[in-house]
Amino acid sequence: MLKIENIEVLGWEAAIRGMRNPMNSWEKSDSVFVCNNGDWHTISGDSGPFHEVDEFSTDGEQAYIGSGDLDLMTRLRNAGTDHRKFMRMIAVYVDLTGPLYWWKEFDTYKVGTVANSCSTMHKIHSKPFTRDDFSHEHLLGEGCIPDHAYQNSRDVLDLTIESLNFWRGIFVGEITGESIEKGDKRAWWQMIQLLPSSYNQRRTVMLNYEVLANIYKSRRNHKLDEWHTFCDWIESLPYSELITRPSIKDIPISHEIMEDAKRRVREENL
Repeated sequence: MLKIENIEVLGWEAAIRGMRNPMNSWEKSDSVFVCNNGDWHTISGDSGPFHEVDEFSTDGEQAYIGSGDLDLMTRLRNAGTDHRKFMRMIAVYVDLTGPLYWWKEFDTYKVGTVANSCSTMHKIHSKPFTRDDFSHEHLLGEGCIPDHAYQNSRDVLDLTIESLNFWRGIFVGEITGESIEKGDKRAWWQMIQLLPSSYNQRRTVMLNYEVLANIYKSRRNHKLDEWHTFCDWIESLPYSELITRPSIKDIPISHEIMEDAKRRVREENL
């Protein structure tokens, strides 16, 4: 299970300015940036009232990427990571709630990501545990494999939850223990070390389009459902083709064609 909420995509204007800095080609930009106060502007300094402002329902600036800027973006991203620095400047903020076993794989992406998570260490005892605190959609129930003692995985999860709630009750003083009192760290350790990897944790994460391109390429066909959900979400982002399409260097192609593409980027003759 993976829950995705509170999505923000920022930085288009700065990314386009930076993208056009090497060739001083700011006047060729054809993108428009609109604020909710009814004003629009370009990176070249043109501005004016935008009469369709009522269409916008979110706070902050809306970006309309022009065909010229989009074409340059596409050529830069096709030329490889050395040329597509603008993708690192497009930031994505999102709240993700997923199981610890998925977060363990997500944490391999260290560069270009920042995350603030709900604390398991400090808040594990803040409320009773329920099934909904865990990703359990694939757990098999009674009768799946007859005549085997542990065929009912759902019962195993429920037994674990029952044990977690018992030790939580001891820790917070809802249950009286003969040898362990309220706040005893031994009760806290029982929760920490019994907690299954299917426990769902919420994190607020900052990424960028370059990181998402690396994730999409590596995880699109992963066996975990959570990665499929995540990659489907990537496909829904603005101008997601910049992330999801393979770059020229990932396609069997001659060296001459690759060099010609890089030359066109440098010359920027649009």
